[in-house]
Amino acid sequence: MRIVFAGFQHETNTFAPAPADYHAFELGGGWPGLSRGHAVFATIAGSNIPAAGFIEAATPYGHQLIPSVWCAASPSAAVTREAYERIAGMILEDIAAALPVDAVYLDLHGAMVAEHADDGEGELLQRVRALIGPDTLLVSSYDLHANTTQAMLQTADVLVAYRTYPHVDMAETGRRTFAILQRLFDGMPRPVTASRRIPFLLPTVWQCTDLMPAKALYARLAELEQDPEIVHVSFTMGFPAADFPECGPVVWAHGRTQEAAQRAVDVLAQAVIDAEPTFKGELPDARTAVARAMAILSAQRTSESGPVVIADTQDNPGAGCQSDTTGILRELIAQGAQRAALGLIVDPAAAALVHAAGAGATVRLALGGHSGAEGDAPLVADYLVECVSDGKFDAFGPYYGGFHMDLGPSACLRLDGVRIVLASYKAQLADQAMFRFVGIEPADQAILVVKSTLHFRADFVDIARDILFCTSPGAISMDPSTMDWKRLPPDLRMTPCGPTFAELQASKH
Repeated sequence: MRIVFAGFQHETNTFAPAPADYHAFELGGGWPGLSRGHAVFATIAGSNIPAAGFIEAATPYGHQLIPSVWCAASPSAAVTREAYERIAGMILEDIAAALPVDAVYLDLHGAMVAEHADDGEGELLQRVRALIGPDTLLVSSYDLHANTTQAMLQTADVLVAYRTYPHVDMAETGRRTFAILQRLFDGMPRPVTASRRIPFLLPTVWQCTDLMPAKALYARLAELEQDPEIVHVSFTMGFPAADFPECGPVVWAHGRTQEAAQRAVDVLAQAVIDAEPTFKGELPDARTAVARAMAILSAQRTSESGPVVIADTQDNPGAGCQSDTTGILRELIAQGAQRAALGLIVDPAAAALVHAAGAGATVRLALGGHSGAEGDAPLVADYLVECVSDGKFDAFGPYYGGFHMDLGPSACLRLDGVRIVLASYKAQLADQAMFRFVGIEPADQAILVVKSTLHFRADFVDIARDILFCTSPGAISMDPSTMDWKRLPPDLRMTPCGPTFAELQASKH
């Protein structure tokens, strides 16, 4: 069979300060940079990317795989019109040149908002469908944080979402997508689809599939797929930082019959709704989190070793933040933390000054704090430059899975007992290599602060003495009800068991 495929990924935080332009996709921001044509094979080979898993699964069947574009940009504010139209144009041009084809596979995120299109993926799927017609198979894969829309569900024949957060199954999702496509090639009738929206937003910090309640919900999803009348079931927990009407969690099923698909959706959706009160936990501020970490260490539990890991959840570049706020860094210094390390502080201007000074120098910097996050400011101090780096290294942990990282001019700075990984380009700190490339061995630290929400767990759980979450300034809130929403459905609950959007709006007037 002839299969043309493309990847176009972006997770959009409409509250974030900086948009994603075309250069952001060229750079990648922790992902491989934009590639086109046969270069795609080498760019993503062996990595934890859905399209890589799709290629791996399809190759033994001898299908002709025709690559178009694969690209992603670090999460941010909306994708610019110019970037969206340029990349979508490439994809459509390549599909048109390849016709006739038997199938199109799109490796998408599901939470892309462009400046001129609320539903970036739905818009792309509709354009592709108009080009290939109703008979050519169109399948797509999605992030667990997709804000899955009706346009996506109605346009593609099959949609397959990740089942893990941290996303250690991205490549596996590509393999699952191909397996369904092969069944369609082998004569299985096109499945029918049922879906249901969940009536509340889910803060990302409580979406971890290694923990309850999400762990049980995804186990239930897998059980439902044992029904021979069911082709596939997905549950996307949504990305609660995209201000448009279809933001939020969705359950869907593809079945041999409408009745079977609807039955599976109803069972899983009800399980999610029943679990609503359990999607919660403690979120201390930075001062409390650092104090708690130091108390854990001072208890001197001889049976335990390794660092206390603190997740700086609200300045996570994986959620569209700038990875430059200094709230928790200030607390580490103020409370006299020793053998502490923090990453990443993304500040290209500071990185340029540090590289000009060189290793061993002491440089006065106004570090970080440039993103305009409320309550944040640069931390002005004299920093010791322990080492400098070009920022290029490989990250082989379970999340990144072999990505070739490029953080731009980077360094390890020291301020009192705290070492800081300084970078020029954004990427979520989800791999121990992101400390090691500047000489910091994560397991040897007392406290590690990671600019991440949950993906860090994939590579840090095994070395952590304890894991704490904290809230400090950033472009996303772990309490969605505190964000300045404008366009949500009136009956959508802003947090599990929380007020509806209409109630929240009424309380402001």
